[in-house]
Amino acid sequence: MRKFKKFYIEITNVCNLACSFCPETKRQAGFMNKETFTNILDQIKPYTEYLYFHVKGEPLLHPELDLFLDISYEKGFKVNITTNGTLINQAKHKLLLKPALRQINFSLHSFDGNTINGKEVYINNILTFIKEIQEKQNIILSLRLWNLTKDNDINIKENKNRIILEMIEKEYNLSEPIKDMVTAVRGIKLADNIYLNHEHEFRWPDLKEAEDDGIGFCYGLRNQAAILVDGTVVPCCLDGEGIINLGNIHDTHFSEILKFQRAEDIYKGFSERVAVEELCRKCGYRKKFGVNVV
Repeated sequence: MRKFKKFYIEITNVCNLACSFCPETKRQAGFMNKETFTNILDQIKPYTEYLYFHVKGEPLLHPELDLFLDISYEKGFKVNITTNGTLINQAKHKLLLKPALRQINFSLHSFDGNTINGKEVYINNILTFIKEIQEKQNIILSLRLWNLTKDNDINIKENKNRIILEMIEKEYNLSEPIKDMVTAVRGIKLADNIYLNHEHEFRWPDLKEAEDDGIGFCYGLRNQAAILVDGTVVPCCLDGEGIINLGNIHDTHFSEILKFQRAEDIYKGFSERVAVEELCRKCGYRKKFGVNVV
C-alpha cells in the first residue's frame, strides 16, 4: 500500500484576508462538518499519520477547529496548521493543550499582502501566543516570511519586513541581524522548536500561465494528496481550484480513487519524469525538484 508523508484536508476555503499573492477561490465557500471530517480520516487512516488543515482558507476561522483536533488525536493523527495569524487571540483556546497538534506555521508575509494596519500589534500577538503555548506543550513553531526578492534580499531595503525582523531579533536576543543570515540557510533557529523560514513569494499554478515542456518531477500523489472542503480529491496542496478532480470521497472511497486512470496516469507520469496534467505543466513549483529526484 502506498504511504503518504502528509495529507491536506481543507477544513474551510474561507479566509478573513485577501492576500495579493493568493487568488480568491472561485469555488463555493464552505466549512467542513464533523461527519465529513471523520469520514475522511477513516478513509485515509491507512495512508498517513500527518494532516495539514488547509489548501485554501484560514483554518482558525473554523468554529469546530478544537473538535477536529480532538478527533484527529483519537484517530492517531498529528496535525500541522498554517495560518496568517491575525485571529490567534480569538482562536488560541482551540489550540492550547491539544495533543494532536504537531506544528503551527505563521505566514507573516500575509500582513503585507493586504492593506491593513497594526503590524506591531499583529506580531506581538503571535510572539505572545508562542510563549504561552510553549509553556504548555512541545510543538514546532515556524515564522514564515515568503517574500524574498530575486537576489535573496529579505526586503530590508524596501522596509517591508523591517518591523517584523526587529521585533523577532529583540524577542529572541539574536546575536546578529537576520538579514545577514538569510543567504546562508532557508531556515533560522530562533530558539528551541522555534524557527524563521524564508522563501521567495509563492505563486499558485494557473491554467492561464505559460506551459512548459512537462519534463520534471513532483511529489503529488507520491508523498501527499489533498481533499477540498467539498470532498474533492486532488493530487497536491497547490490545486486550489480543484482542477485535477480525481473523485469525491462522498461518492467513492479514497482507496478506489487512487485506482482511477487519471490518478494512475499522474503517478506513472512523474515516475517517468513527465507531467501529464496541463495544470502540472503550468506549475513553477514542480521545477524546484529537478528531473533526477528519486
